[in-house]
Parts: sequence; C-alpha cells; structure tokens
Amino acid sequence: MRLMLRVGRAGLVIYLTVLLVLMLLENKMIYFPAKYPIGNWEPVDLPVEDAHFTATDGTQLHGWFHEHPHPRGYALFAHGNAGNITGRAELLRVWADRLRVSMLVFDYRGYGRSSGSPSEIGIIQDARAARSWLAQRAGIEESNVILVGRSLGGAVVVDLAASDGARALILESTFTSMPELAAVHYPWLPVRRFMRTRLNSLDIIGDYDGPVLISHGDADQIVPFELGRELYEAVLSQMKQFLTIDGGDHNDPQPGWYYDQLDAFLDRLDHDGRL
Repeated sequence: MRLMLRVGRAGLVIYLTVLLVLMLLENKMIYFPAKYPIGNWEPVDLPVEDAHFTATDGTQLHGWFHEHPHPRGYALFAHGNAGNITGRAELLRVWADRLRVSMLVFDYRGYGRSSGSPSEIGIIQDARAARSWLAQRAGIEESNVILVGRSLGGAVVVDLAASDGARALILESTFTSMPELAAVHYPWLPVRRFMRTRLNSLDIIGDYDGPVLISHGDADQIVPFELGRELYEAVLSQMKQFLTIDGGDHNDPQPGWYYDQLDAFLDRLDHDGRL
C-alpha cells in the first residue's frame, strides 16, 4: 500500500512538473519563426515593395507588397506559425496572376525582418498595423481589405474581421481555438483550462457578417478537418462557402481548382457582395 502511495505521489509530481514546463514553454511550442536572413529575400521575377510599419506598442514590422496593375481588390495575408514571408512569394504571384488581387504578406514580430517576440496580443497588433499600412497604400478604407489567413493566421484575421469588418474573410486550414487544437495533440493535459493563448475564433466569428470562404483538407494531421468545419458552422452570415480539399494535408499547397473557386467567389464580391 505504501509503495503504491509512493508511486502515485511520484507520478503526480512528474505530471505536474511536465505541466509546469509546458506552460513555461507555451510560446515556444506555438511559434516557430524563421528570422532574417533565413529564406530567399530576392524572389526571381517577382517585384515586391518592402513594407515597413509599426505596431501600437512600437514593435517594428516588415512585409512584402506585390501590386497588380489593375487590381480587383487588395488582400492582407496572415501566414501560419512557421517560417517567414519568403516562403509565401509564390502566393503573391498566384494572387496577382490568377486572381488579379494586390496583396500584402507580413511577418509577425520575431519572424523575418520584424523585431520583437511573438505572443497572442502581439501578432494581432501586428496584423492591425499591416492592414493599416495596406489601406493607406491602396487608398481604401480598412474595412474594404480582403482578409486571408492560413492556419494560425486564420485566427488572427478572424479577430480583425470580427472587430472591424472586412471586404471578405478567407480562411485556410484554421481552427476553432488554440486550446481545442492543443487538446487534440495533448489529450492527457488540461490545456483547455490552463493554456494562456486562446485565439478563440469560434466565440467571435459570429460577430462578422460579411462574405466568408473556408477551405480545409480532410486529411489534415495538424488541424483536424472537424475543427475547420465546426468553425464554418459558427459563421452566422448567409454569405458563406466551405471547400473540402480531398486528401489534403495541412501543409499541402492548394490545388488548382481551389483558385478557380476563389476566383468565382471574388467575382461574386464584385457584384454587390452577395454569394
């Protein structure tokens, strides 16, 4: 009996120690920035304008702007939790060539050429600063910017859209909330209760009533397909569309037909925003 009690106490101590360590390392387990000079900072045959802007707390940020000569709109892209903007150069090309959209991609604090260290509050501030820069550059209202987010970036732009509106909200392979996602990967830990980073898109996406397009791969091993579908069901706007990427894993590129669907979605925006 005493041996069992000792083993039980030891197991509890180990469990609590692991929980404490994971809590202390939370940000390092969420954000995987690639800092300059990692990456190709001179993309071939892709003219980009360096965008420099400042978050409200003074953090200096950087992005790339690629302009279409006759854009049908202006989009802000918030990337996932790893890498930096150099891994999104082809995205800029596709959005300009196939969709006729001028786009700004930006790095969160601590990524690429942006200073600071990432945090939940920080990356949302960064996105707001990026949107402000783009709206001024394009000469449009911030509410007329198309917000695009992939994975972590989806939660970032949902926050912007729910708070301030958007021309449209386009989400790729994103989640309902960070604790729900963490619970998928760490089911033996009470992450729903103790995780500080929330990024709770599920609770706020209903505050945005504009056009929404969500896509998700049904073979996603990082962010389960069910989380993307649950987020879609929470959208209250009647102007919404869900695209299933058959066999798509989390980091797979979007298939060609996806951009055909996206092109049609943007066409419908051009005709009074109705889907």
